[in-house]
This record gives sequence, C-alpha cells and structure tokens, in this order.
Amino acid sequence: MSEKKVLPEPRPGIPTGIALLRDPIHNKGTAFTKVERLALGLEGLLPPAVFTIEMQESRFLENYRRKQTDLERYLALCALQDRNETLFFKVVTDHLEEMQPIVYTPTVGLACQQFGHVFRRARGMYVSYEDRGNVRNLVRNWPGDDVRVIVMTDGERILGLGDQGAGGMGIPIGKLGLYVACAGLNPAWCLPVMLDVGTENPERLEDPLYMGIRQRRIRGRDYEDFVEEFVTAARDQWPRALVQFEDFGNTTAFRLLRHWRERIPTFNDDIQGTAAVVLAGIHSAVRMTGQKLLDQRILFLGAGEAAVGVADLCVSALVELGANADEARRQIWMVDSKGLVVKSRHDLAEHKLPYAHDAKPAAELLTAIQHVKPTILIGLSTAPRAFNREVIEEMCKLNERPVVFALSNPTSKSECTAEEAYGFSHGRAIFASGSPFPPVTVGGKTHVPGQGNNSYIFPGVGMGLVASGATRVPDAMFLAAAKALAELTTPEDLAMGRVYPALTRIREVSAHIAAEVAEVAFKMKLANVARPASVSEFVTSQMWQPRYETYVA
Repeated sequence: MSEKKVLPEPRPGIPTGIALLRDPIHNKGTAFTKVERLALGLEGLLPPAVFTIEMQESRFLENYRRKQTDLERYLALCALQDRNETLFFKVVTDHLEEMQPIVYTPTVGLACQQFGHVFRRARGMYVSYEDRGNVRNLVRNWPGDDVRVIVMTDGERILGLGDQGAGGMGIPIGKLGLYVACAGLNPAWCLPVMLDVGTENPERLEDPLYMGIRQRRIRGRDYEDFVEEFVTAARDQWPRALVQFEDFGNTTAFRLLRHWRERIPTFNDDIQGTAAVVLAGIHSAVRMTGQKLLDQRILFLGAGEAAVGVADLCVSALVELGANADEARRQIWMVDSKGLVVKSRHDLAEHKLPYAHDAKPAAELLTAIQHVKPTILIGLSTAPRAFNREVIEEMCKLNERPVVFALSNPTSKSECTAEEAYGFSHGRAIFASGSPFPPVTVGGKTHVPGQGNNSYIFPGVGMGLVASGATRVPDAMFLAAAKALAELTTPEDLAMGRVYPALTRIREVSAHIAAEVAEVAFKMKLANVARPASVSEFVTSQMWQPRYETYVA
C-alpha cells in the first residue's frame, strides 16, 4: 500500500482557490508555482505555464501600449490594480515616467470628470453626509487593521477642474498609488477616503450616472462636525494613521489645517507639499542664475491655498537665512483675479493679508510685473496661457535668466507651455511646469523642462512620518524636504535646464527626503520610535518592494 501524499502547508491567513485569484493583494495569477497551486487549491484554475513577474509585466505592457487614449490606459491600469496589486506596482515603479501622467496628473483629472461613466470596482471608503452619526461603524467595515496613511478629499477643488463631488475619489487613489510606487509605502497601509458632502457642480447633479449624493454642499458647523466625526473615528480605529487633506476648497483647506495640525499628524499637500516642491525648484533656479535666495523678488499669479503655502514656506526659508519675517514677506507679491494684492483693496480674504503691500493697484499681470520687477514668476492660477509673449518678454527685460514656473494642473490649465516659455524668451527662461512637457530645442540647444510635481515631495514626507511614527508635522519638515530634493538636483540636470532630478531617481529621492523628515521628527522629539544608529538605513529598510511572496510554508 502506497504512502499517503503529504501536501505542502499554505501560509496562515492566505485565501485559497478561486477566492485567492479574486484577491488583488495576494493574487499572483500565472506566477503561482506548481507547489503553490497544489497547496492553495489552484490546480485546474490557471493555465499550466508558470511565469515570472517580469514576464507578466512584459505581457501587460504589450497590451497597454496598444491603447489609443490616455483614459483607456488609465482604465487598463485600474483593472490591473483590481486583480493584482503587486504586478500593478511593479509596472508603475519600473516605468514611472511613462505611468505617472496616467495614474496621476494630467489623466486623473479626466478620470475624475468621467468617474461615474468609467467606474468598474469600488476602491477605498466612501463616507457620505447621509452616514453622519454612523461613521464609526462604517470605519470598522474596512478590512485593514493597520492603516498608516489616509488620503481624504471632499472633491471640491480637484486639480484646476473645480468641484467634482464624489468623482474626486480618483485623487486619493492616485496619490496613494504614488506613495507606494515612489516611496515604498506598503499598500496594505493605505486608505483613500471620499467625504461626500454634496457638490455645486450642475453637470454632476444632472448626470444620471453621478455616483455621489445629489444635493448642494453642506457648509458651516454641520460640515465641521462631519469631518470631526470621521477623523476622530479613523484615528481611534488606526491610532498611527497620518491624515493627508487633499483638494479641499481654499478657505476649507486652511481652516482644516489650522484646526487639526496640532492635534494629529496631518498635512495638506496642496498647501505644504506644493510649497516644498516649488521651494526646491527655486533653490535649483538660483544655483543656475548664480544669485542668492535672499535677493529674489517673487510674484505669484494666483493667491489661493497653493500660492499662500509656497509663499509661507519661502518666508520660513528666508528667515532661516537671516531675514526677519516682515522683510521676507515684502519680497513676495501676489496677483489674484482682481489684480495685484495691495493694502488699499478691501476685498481680500484672510489668507492673502500677509502679502498685501503698500503699492499702487495693478489690474493686469503685465502691469504688476512692471511695478514689482520680479526675478521669479510663479503661476498657480489655473488661468491657461496667462504667461503670454508680452509677459515672458517683460520678464526677460528685467532678468538675464528669468525664472518662470507655470505650475497649474492639468495641462489644459497651465499658464504657458514649455515651448512658449523657451520660445518667447529665446531660450533664456528657467522653466518648470506642473504637468509634463517634452524637451524643447531653441537655437540649437535642447532644454529639458522640470516638472514641479508634488510626487517629488509627499511620498518621501509620508514615508518619513510613518517610519518615525511622528505625532505632528511641523513646517520644518517641509523645509527639510525642499532642501533634500534640491540637493539631489545635479549639475548635469541644471545644464539641461531641469530644476529637479529625473523621475527615474524617485525612489532614491523619496528615501533621502524620508530620512531628512525623520531626522526632524527625532530632533524635535516628535518620533514614536527610538532613534536608530542610521536613520537613512532605517527608512530604506521599511520601503516595500513589488515582489511576490511565497505562500507555502
């Protein structure tokens, strides 16, 4: 009588059979080995050939690159993430320059606008105002027991596209995808959240396929109480969770940040992440001009949360160099939809007041440039083509190497293109943009525009906060992040005109930023772990890699 065959033992906690193939966290598809298929009840459920993750990646890319539109490519990546997260992050990580414009800006903006029409499978948590009073029970429905980063939005200000309501969920999903791909955050630690409080967008309310609650936005005390209910429930459920506010309306964003930043580990990427990436670009730009940061005059087109966030961090950087805060603010000017922000105006929102100076009014950007004589012009206005030929030429009259950052997203909202900036300036401009632009050749010289994308900053900041267990997120961390990013911009990058490192180095960049942020946490006694001998090695050791695990003990 033959001996009974002993089957290999599957690892505890791993689903089996068809349930495993439908679990995107553990599914490896055709990469399951013969032994795993036997132990996990997969025999007969897969074709017999066994493939490596690299072979699966190659097959996906072959099909992906046949897609005709960016939205089709976005949906192909979503489908891959829904069936095999490890392979999805392998593809995005290995081909970040190709994939980032699809999983995030600019394509994610179109995906948010079309959200109800392209919806396939729910991802993340949808907490609507109709759930008030029951949010704690909703939070308990989430299957993960160790959430470390929550990215949440209410969909009111999605990129430069305005109120997209529940369709704004594409932003937290995309941001967390970049946390994983760029900085190695474990995907099991990530939670995208949509706080659905209604929408003011008539197109969404009239769309029969709109997926949110059909009502005007809740405001005031009711809104504040609802946010409080969710954040309190989430922090009670996951006490180590960092909460990132994303794409809230201007006044709401500043108010929420002030309310929460001394209570929990939190930041607003539109305010603070944007600030750090722009400051890093300015550090690189002044290296190219041979000037000093203290000698710059900065003019913003746009005076919303992003512009004020950048301005505030620039003030902190100038103070660190020896200026006093009042002197530093006098070097920073803003133009909003009604013209130059000056003290004589009586229509200024609170967040603009620190940058309202004694000066003559100027209704137009060109006139403001002539008054202020800036060395640096930064667009955060979502006003397409606002940096026209006259504006660029005026900047060239004032500066041998004018710094022009057209940072509004998506591409359709950019203040100018790279081709326009370099062409109008005859190659003299130092240019960066929010969305990607291809290289431009002017007068025989090829200029490679830098992309001032927040993905250079927020993944590394988040990883540093998670690794150190930081209990608060002070501005000093964003100053450190900006310096760290600028340090990694090489002389070769600057020679090409690029004020940021190549995106191909993003994991290196994120690890460096994470280590610097963690150092701040340790120095300021905000960390919840003991300081390791090497902070850099400690952070790197925690970075998740998109590799398949073995499921047989």
